[in-house]
Amino acid sequence: MRFGHGIIDTLVLIAIMLVLSIGTYAIWDNYQVLGGADATNYAIYRPTFGEEGGSESFEELRAINPNVFAWLTVFGTGIDYPVVQGRNNMEYVTRTVHRTFAMSGSIFLDSDSCRSFTHSSSIFYGHHMERDAMFGAIGNFTNREFFDARRYGILYFDGQQRGLEFFAFVHTHAADRRVFTTNIIGRDAQQAYLDLLLDMAMHVRYDVPVTVDDRIVLLSTCSTRSTNGRDLLIGRITYEVMDDPFYIEATQREFAFPLIMSGLPNLWEQAPVWMRVGIIALANLLVIITLLFIYRKLAKKSAERADTQNSPQN
Repeated sequence: MRFGHGIIDTLVLIAIMLVLSIGTYAIWDNYQVLGGADATNYAIYRPTFGEEGGSESFEELRAINPNVFAWLTVFGTGIDYPVVQGRNNMEYVTRTVHRTFAMSGSIFLDSDSCRSFTHSSSIFYGHHMERDAMFGAIGNFTNREFFDARRYGILYFDGQQRGLEFFAFVHTHAADRRVFTTNIIGRDAQQAYLDLLLDMAMHVRYDVPVTVDDRIVLLSTCSTRSTNGRDLLIGRITYEVMDDPFYIEATQREFAFPLIMSGLPNLWEQAPVWMRVGIIALANLLVIITLLFIYRKLAKKSAERADTQNSPQN
């Protein structure tokens, strides 16, 4: 009987260890994908906007991949990435700006759009990732308060920075060719397209005087609201570049919050992936050991109770 219990214990332990291994790998793989998509990975390449404009580090990235041609920032979100344009719209769906494979892909401009943004409308694509990575934050614009608080951004291209002013949020279907079109010719057609976007919009800023003379940009990502749905944040390119109202100097952050309070919540995010996986695996292992200990104790008590019941009476 005890031999049988030992086999059962061993099988249970093996099953639990398999589940732990699979779970740990899934966590590690998820963090690898999310870690690779985090905007902080690209911060070293972010253009600096001095009097001469441009950035040596950004040019270094362009030397690695000439398809990198712009930088996109949306204030108050995690969107702060280099932009590429491939030969087609599949090239960078699972490829980073370093041309390596990654499920997070890159932020890329529609292959039919113009890199100098001279077309009446241009479309950017990015994956909807957790923790607001890549274009994950766009879905948050369904909330009216979130939309109202985030009006501006920056688009850097051709060695100069331009402002972005967002005036509408649209939810539509991936196959909606009325929306996903570029290089619209003719003022009447351009006006009809602009009217379409405004009519479809979930949220609109009517105080933005957008006209057919503006260059429109659409930031598109997958939506969780419907099957094959797409969320689009729509803005216009401006010559006036606004300050980031969400930017806070490090010294101001430390003044506003005690160091211990501001630092502790970020320790987990700052820890390397291997450390986070190790901590999670150790915690799981401790839980398993505890459960096995309880299981063995209960099994022992059950066996003792059975032996007592089966023992001859005096």
